[in-house]
Amino acid sequence: MKVQNKTIKSNFFKKLFIKICRIFDFEIIDQGNLTLPVSNKKDIKNLSNIGKESLIIPMGRIKITRSVKSLDIILRTCASVNMLSQSKKRIFKKNKSEYSLKTLVSIINSINNNKKIFKKIKLKLTIIDHNSDKAIIKKFEKILNNQFFDSEIIQLDINKYKKNIKKINQQGKIVTNNQISNMSNINQSLNLGKNCQDLVYFVEDDYIHKPDAIEEMIYAYERISTQLGTELIMCPADYPYLYNKVENSNILLGNKYHWRKINETLCTFLTSKKIINKHFKKFVSACEFEHYPFEKPFHDIYKKELCISPMPAIAAHFTNINSIYGLSPLIDYKKLWEKNKL
Repeated sequence: MKVQNKTIKSNFFKKLFIKICRIFDFEIIDQGNLTLPVSNKKDIKNLSNIGKESLIIPMGRIKITRSVKSLDIILRTCASVNMLSQSKKRIFKKNKSEYSLKTLVSIINSINNNKKIFKKIKLKLTIIDHNSDKAIIKKFEKILNNQFFDSEIIQLDINKYKKNIKKINQQGKIVTNNQISNMSNINQSLNLGKNCQDLVYFVEDDYIHKPDAIEEMIYAYERISTQLGTELIMCPADYPYLYNKVENSNILLGNKYHWRKINETLCTFLTSKKIINKHFKKFVSACEFEHYPFEKPFHDIYKKELCISPMPAIAAHFTNINSIYGLSPLIDYKKLWEKNKL
């Protein structure tokens, strides 16, 4: 009888304590079963609440002051060109169209991996395509059909942008037609992105994403931007060439990954409308004159704005296996390839 009374008293004080914690907006963790009785959460895989708080054990809770309002994903596709500026084969030696399709599938799988965050933020996926076969476009449409988010496929208006491209690049060489179409596509995506509501993810059609890639970028953006009080540029790939030189960096904690400060990326990155409009002329300068390296204007922006990438990568660049600008280290490429079935 005494044992039963003691149990009743224990439960009473526990419930009372939980109520008091709720009143004062405190969170507690039951170490016995790793549950959060105040918020009534029994799964600690993702404790963060989009737009409200970032909660990571044992780092505690951060109240989000920089919430994400929307995400526009702009995918640039050209399934007819195997490699932009070289004749080498990609890893697994498939047709370019298969990489384009798998990129789209991986993005959609990543979105559907955590639909609940998109109940609070607006989502749209736009494909800007150039010269892909009609059969491939139909496959794009089929993949996008019946998804819960808005999407559209538009064609690159190459004539609008190529007239502004200088025909000789920084190395004194003639700019190729492939590069002209690529520069035009980036330009069109930037013009589309500057009129979006909030975050914009510019992505090329040879980046295959992990299932948690999209949610990690959104949660990490809110957390890190709130902590630092600044807008960000996020590159989802962990490029191997950035490990070839010793330089100082800063390590930041995202949602499930560590992120580090970097000074260079390729042309796949996520940022905000504010950053795009603030540096629009500099971004577009990469689309009007072929610099060396191509992304040099972007790198100049990163000297003024914080650019970060995850460790390990959350999206892998499926290029030639010998390219230091491609395959991220510590990634199971075969598993990632097979996981995103067409």
